[in-house]
Amino acid sequence: MSKIQKSEETWRKELSEEAYYVLRQRGTERPFTGQYYLHEAIGTYHCRACSQALFDSSHKYHSGCGWPSFWSELDSAQILKKPDYTHGMSRIELCCSQCDSHLGHIFTDGPAPSGLRYCINSICLEFQPKENEI
Repeated sequence: MSKIQKSEETWRKELSEEAYYVLRQRGTERPFTGQYYLHEAIGTYHCRACSQALFDSSHKYHSGCGWPSFWSELDSAQILKKPDYTHGMSRIELCCSQCDSHLGHIFTDGPAPSGLRYCINSICLEFQPKENEI
């Protein structure tokens, strides 16, 4: 997998203002407002910035946190995990391994089998339904 490298000017032109804020400036969308928070369709969630496949819908669950939550990533995603000490907290930031865009954070309060909660901003995702579900 080759890294996607673009100037911030290019990212700003390609993404909406809100998507740029969250994906490139490491912002957060308001809880309970995202397009995929209560989304139930079968398919795959991809990075909005570069289209890399990140999550399968079978790993999505309703955590009640206000953002789409997954208990696992796709093996092929190889999501980057970075320490994040902003806002007076100690957490792990999740970034797309292909374009280094911010996705959300990971927590250890998720369901079995992983015990993990990938807390992801909807604006960072694009959904592709499974072909026979269209």
